[in-house]
Amino acid sequence: MMFGSIFYNLWGALLAFSTYFFLNFMGPTAPIMIIVKSFIAAVIGFLVTYIIRFLISYVLYTPEEEQALEEEAEEASMPSSATAEEFAEENPEEVAKAVRTMMDDENKIAS
Repeated sequence: MMFGSIFYNLWGALLAFSTYFFLNFMGPTAPIMIIVKSFIAAVIGFLVTYIIRFLISYVLYTPEEEQALEEEAEEASMPSSATAEEFAEENPEEVAKAVRTMMDDENKIAS
């Protein structure tokens, strides 16, 4: 994910264009050349801002957070209780015994 948005690139281009234009508009150079070179500076400013945004996102990238988010997503997608297929695979007598044990434990706690 890139840091910021494309508007940062546009602001960088505007800043480069304006800086070059205002530093050179009173010079002896032809006005059309100043404008052309200002647009070239704007393109360079746009690309430099893109590189800066990429480097910032690379430095701020933390794979631990992403890995933790992926693990949480996996845990959320897994069912928390046993499904009917899992109970069908087990011995019915063992399931009944486990249910009786849980009911007895609840009765002891309630008493």
